Amino acid sequence: MLQIQLVAAGQPSQEVDYQPIGTVTLDDQPFAWDLTALGAGRYHVLYQNRSYNAELLEIDYATKTVVLKLNGERLELRAKDRLDLLLDKMGLSAAVSTKVNELKAPMPGLIVDVRVQPGQTVQKGDPLLVLEAMKMENILKAPGEGVVAAIKVSLRDNVTKGQVLIQFA
Repeated sequence: MLQIQLVAAGQPSQEVDYQPIGTVTLDDQPFAWDLTALGAGRYHVLYQNRSYNAELLEIDYATKTVVLKLNGERLELRAKDRLDLLLDKMGLSAAVSTKVNELKAPMPGLIVDVRVQPGQTVQKGDPLLVLEAMKMENILKAPGEGVVAAIKVSLRDNVTKGQVLIQFA
C-alpha cells in the first residue's frame, strides 16, 4: 500500500491510499473513477457522473510534484509519502536548505531554453533550463539555493544523461 498526501496551492491537503490491486481511498472514503488515456499525456476522467479532461504538463520525481491542466485550469500537486509525513511530524523536513554544486541532465535530450545567467542567485524550485526529451519539454529546476557559476551548455545542444549542465558557486 502507498499512502500519499496531496497538497494543491490554496487547497486543504488530502490523504490518498493506493493499492495496485484493490480500491483507492481519498480521505478514508472509496474513490471510484474511470480513467482513459488519450495519448501524449492527455486523459479523460469520469468521477461522480462528471467528465474531466486532464493533461500532464510536468512531473518532477525529485520534488514529487505534478502539474496538470484539469478542464483548462492549471493545478500543481505535491505528493508526500509516509517518509515525508514522518519527517514533517518530526520537524525535520525543512531543517536544512540544500546547497547544490551542479545540475546534471536527468535524461538525454535537447536544450531548448536557458532561463538563467552566470552570477544569478537561484532558490530551490526556480526554473533553470528546458530540456526536450521524447517530444516533451521538461523544465529543470534548481534542487536548492545557490549562485550560478557557469552554464556548461548552449541553446540547441544535445546532452546525455548525467552530463553537467550548470555549475553553482
